Amino acid sequence: MPPGPTVQAVALLLPGGPAAGVRRPSYRALAAQRPLARRLTRAGGEEGLAVHVLRYRHRGWNGSAADPVGDVLWAADEAVRRYGDVPVCLAGQGMGARAALLAAGHPAVASVLAVAPWLPEPDAVLTPDPVRQLAGRRVLIVHGTNDERTDPDLSYRLAERAKKLNRDVCRFEVHSDGHALHQHRTEVLALAADFVRGSLLGHPYARPVVDAFAAPPPLGLRMPLASGFGESLRH
Repeated sequence: MPPGPTVQAVALLLPGGPAAGVRRPSYRALAAQRPLARRLTRAGGEEGLAVHVLRYRHRGWNGSAADPVGDVLWAADEAVRRYGDVPVCLAGQGMGARAALLAAGHPAVASVLAVAPWLPEPDAVLTPDPVRQLAGRRVLIVHGTNDERTDPDLSYRLAERAKKLNRDVCRFEVHSDGHALHQHRTEVLALAADFVRGSLLGHPYARPVVDAFAAPPPLGLRMPLASGFGESLRH
């Protein structure tokens, strides 16, 4: 069997989880990352994209401990140790998306994909998460407008603050979809693959992504994810 391509980039997939919990994460949370892992491997595996799903030490965020953030920083260190000086994309959902945004300051991180980020109230309004660590990174946030578990307005506010110091921030809204984005899963997976290929492997972004990065707020932060996105792409 011929050897695989040399690893050129790494995508770390970060599962969601509850606000609190010190037990090990469930396999269900890990299994939820399989569709994205398969799509990214198909889109970039032959060009050296390594895709890994991170299993946290604890299933919950656990207040000020912010346990997943430490795990993500460890995983980024491990990617550098294993593969060398390669760019890393942190791709998280829910709690994992918040961890990705906060761990983005790691020197190996080139981009962040945050799907339906969990930004709990009232902290997200009174003492919002910092955004300075996002400077110099490509950042894409995706959120369903009917999400009843994580408030899409809060992810818009975070994106708006981040955009003021980093022009390479955009946000897509998936109209009428909920937290898991089941109704438009095909489009979300295509968007994720396009973003990761562009951010890590140097491919040109699809036109909607280019437009979202270029548009000033609020347009570039409320970009609708069109039905059928990705149908004409070859990845």
